[in-house]
Amino acid sequence: MGIETTIVQYKDPAYGELVNHITDLWTEAKADAITVVNARLLDANWRTGQYIVEFEQKGQTRAEYGKQLLVNLSKDLTIRCGRGFSRSNLTYMRKLYLAFPKSETLSHKLTWSHYFELLKCDDPLEMKFYFTESIRQGWKVRELKRQIKSALFQRLALSTDKKGVLALANEGHQVLTPQDIIRDPFVLEFAGLPQKKQYKEGELESALKANMEKFLLELGRGFAFVGRQFVMQIGSRRLKVDLVFYHCILKCYVLIDLKRGEIKHGDIGQMNLYLNYFKTEICQNDDNPPIGIVLGAKKDELLLEYALEGITNQLFAARYQLYLPKREELQAQLDKVLDEYSN
Repeated sequence: MGIETTIVQYKDPAYGELVNHITDLWTEAKADAITVVNARLLDANWRTGQYIVEFEQKGQTRAEYGKQLLVNLSKDLTIRCGRGFSRSNLTYMRKLYLAFPKSETLSHKLTWSHYFELLKCDDPLEMKFYFTESIRQGWKVRELKRQIKSALFQRLALSTDKKGVLALANEGHQVLTPQDIIRDPFVLEFAGLPQKKQYKEGELESALKANMEKFLLELGRGFAFVGRQFVMQIGSRRLKVDLVFYHCILKCYVLIDLKRGEIKHGDIGQMNLYLNYFKTEICQNDDNPPIGIVLGAKKDELLLEYALEGITNQLFAARYQLYLPKREELQAQLDKVLDEYSN
């Protein structure tokens, strides 16, 4: 309390500048120290895995250790070095080395906690995707865990072919066209609305706004929130679109209209009207044409195919679900797609 009062009340600008310089110095020093510590710990985990694998590969002379190796190591290293050497941790250190046999392929932009989650992926393509996206998008560990749980890789991969799946794994998710921002389904479990609860569209909208950080994570890279219930005055009518975003990569507005039940053909016409209004009244000369997404709990593909035919605007109908998908089922579908393209 006393220190804060001194800083606020001291009138000499030079003194205030001195305080700022020293504060910045130590803030940067602490951040650098954390980065260095994380890098050294990651390298130590990788080297530990290397030692274990090389020990195991000595052949018959070491066969007597077998499955007991990690159990014994855990006990002995805990006695000598303290915590951090559980059998589980040692198992993942070993997996780290096997997954990244060349140390230079490790990224020190990620912490050991990131790699611990990545190594839970059984599919090498899936792990490579999350590895690339974690670096490109700067995901924190909790964000990475959420994306893995929501089966982001499988959801994106199922919308493409084998070549696209391989590109997705190697390059991450590239946002180059309006189609690239669509996920079907979008997973909104963070909204906290039980799947079978009777809720209004406004409740879902409010829940998304209250959890905007998580919603932006689900929408993907490049989205910036503009507003909710955006008003459009057309003649004597006041129309409102539920959610408006601006996509910084595609350089265009993205309008989202939420539907509690099944998407109807009239919803498509309504969104088309919104897009025409935005093109004329809102978009600037350097903006690309706006994108419209009608987001509903269900959709009839054939009905929407007819409803969307002939529309020149970038307009999409997509589903959302209020629970996490079963990754195993999505992976099975993806494996089927890959098998079909392999034959």
